[in-house]
Amino acid sequence: MKREEGETTAEAPRAPVSSAANTAEQSGKMRVIYAVYVLAALDITWMFLSFSVTPYLAKKLGFDTLWFGYLQTTVGVIQLIGGPMFGRFGDLFGARAALSLACAASTVFFLLLAIADHPFLLFVHKLPTVFMHVLPACQMVVTDLSEPEKRADALSKLGLCFGIGMIVGSTLGGHLSTHYGETFAACVGAAGSALSLLIVLSFIPKSTKSEASRSSTKPEKQNQKVFSLGEITRLMKFPGVMRIFLIKIIAGLPSGIFQVMFSIIAMDFFKLEAQQNGYLMAYFGIVQMVVQGGVIGRLSSAFPEKTLLLLSIGITAGVGLAQAYMQTVFQLCLTVTPWIFSLSIFNVITDSMLTKRVPSSDTGTMLGLCASVQALVRTIGPTIGGFLYMNYGLSSIGLIEFFVNSLVFVYLLHQLLSKTERQKE
Repeated sequence: MKREEGETTAEAPRAPVSSAANTAEQSGKMRVIYAVYVLAALDITWMFLSFSVTPYLAKKLGFDTLWFGYLQTTVGVIQLIGGPMFGRFGDLFGARAALSLACAASTVFFLLLAIADHPFLLFVHKLPTVFMHVLPACQMVVTDLSEPEKRADALSKLGLCFGIGMIVGSTLGGHLSTHYGETFAACVGAAGSALSLLIVLSFIPKSTKSEASRSSTKPEKQNQKVFSLGEITRLMKFPGVMRIFLIKIIAGLPSGIFQVMFSIIAMDFFKLEAQQNGYLMAYFGIVQMVVQGGVIGRLSSAFPEKTLLLLSIGITAGVGLAQAYMQTVFQLCLTVTPWIFSLSIFNVITDSMLTKRVPSSDTGTMLGLCASVQALVRTIGPTIGGFLYMNYGLSSIGLIEFFVNSLVFVYLLHQLLSKTERQKE
């Protein structure tokens, strides 16, 4: 009897120890997530800094609208190839390796931009973008470390970082380009990317996958290549994945065309200088911060993801109609708020839905495929957008956005109503 009492006394402290271990584990996860948020904000800052530099440097080097479209298409093709490959690399070799590769590629990208004094070199400096996937890698880490029911909220916080980066990067890029030149601005981007690399090496663990996920991928590391069409096909066969993926492409393409053409539209249609364009992008960033940081998380906890997806596509259709008839910068700013709202919800919800439908060991590959959708838009968007803008004007881009999203909205609404009726029966 004494022995049993002694055993009971010895075992009693185990619960608090376990609780302390869980608390320490959660604290460790949050530190990593916060570091990832910082990395995302920095990456978007450097990205928008380059957006403020490249169009004006291209113009100085003799690029017209058509050749600038070719330049954008080159980036799209490169990232279309690199997206799935990078995502698979992250699944197999871990978060630290993936983020280190992305930040190192970004550093090289800006160094090549700094020495680009010929049209050919402007194309060459785009080559490192094959590995420049910091944001998808950050999404992979957040997905690995967040609970499924809180995933949309956690991913939306990355959008808050996107808004911060958009504001700082656009303002900084426009200011540096105007007062110190494009070369100096590119050097600042290279130094910033090197800083991001140091943060990765200091705060990001080798892997953020669970033990079960890591053990399940060990045979794959031996038997599978980083880029495998078989893996992509396998993921597309999971229930609902192909349907959501096609919706992401079809509904996202018209908005993507407007995005990739915005620099040209700002210069040619609205006649904005580099610094003015930077201020406008900063305004866009403020809107995105409010939407991503304060709205999406609450909506995702209050409404089903399918309802939010339907809402985002419906709003995008209405915004497309408004964009078709806007004539002033003020009207553009009025349409931007609902447009960013709908676009943010669309991207966060589709990413969340897709990662929930595949095993946790494959979330990086799936997010890489999601990133490839954006790359696809950048591949064909400039060509389509340039053709439409040059031949039919800005209104044609808005009208296509309206018609395509209206059709997808009707399809989704029909699917939702049909499912409701079947459940009632």
